[in-house]
Amino acid sequence: MKYLVEFIGTFFLVLTITCVVLSITPDNGLANLAPIAIGSCLMVMIFAGGHISGAHYNPAVSLGAAIRGALPWAEMPIYWIAQIAGGAAAAFLGLYLLGSEGGTGNAKDFDAVRALIAEIIGTFALVYVVLNTATSKGTEGNSFYGLAIGFTVTAMAYTLGGISGGAFNPAVAVGASLGGLFTWSNIWVYLVGNLVGGALAAIVFKAVSAVDRD
Repeated sequence: MKYLVEFIGTFFLVLTITCVVLSITPDNGLANLAPIAIGSCLMVMIFAGGHISGAHYNPAVSLGAAIRGALPWAEMPIYWIAQIAGGAAAAFLGLYLLGSEGGTGNAKDFDAVRALIAEIIGTFALVYVVLNTATSKGTEGNSFYGLAIGFTVTAMAYTLGGISGGAFNPAVAVGASLGGLFTWSNIWVYLVGNLVGGALAAIVFKAVSAVDRD
């Protein structure tokens, strides 16, 4: 299952790069913030997956690890396949999500399908990191889980916030709707997307973390 971890980590890294960089305009300031979003995403995915796969997310890193003796040569091609597949899937999804003007959760051009996908993905990332850093036996007793969780929200907000509004939390969605930040007619997007994303993250966590299945 470490290959799935490599797929997921590379997927979120490339999705962040794709969505943030393609969203840069001369007046929105994202050019200066893009490195923060990208670095934050890489950091939290390393926190989440390092104890399972080594958190390479990069064929060059896997090659270096194999030469050093930290990765069996027989596993390196599978790492590469997982990483390239994750990057390709993220690029295609990123292009789809940005295919029409995303806007925010209260915008007239709000696209419910794209927003639903964005909320599922963003919540998946958040819960995946929470489970792997705050509840996993492999990272038990660590002191970084708060940093990892907070920076996951930072990275996903930069990556997907312009598409869905970036709730990733039903309580946030309700509060934002009460505050007029989101339109009430769209509340189902957040409730469904957040709960589905959280459930999928738990399923994947139990699949890749053998010691935590009980």
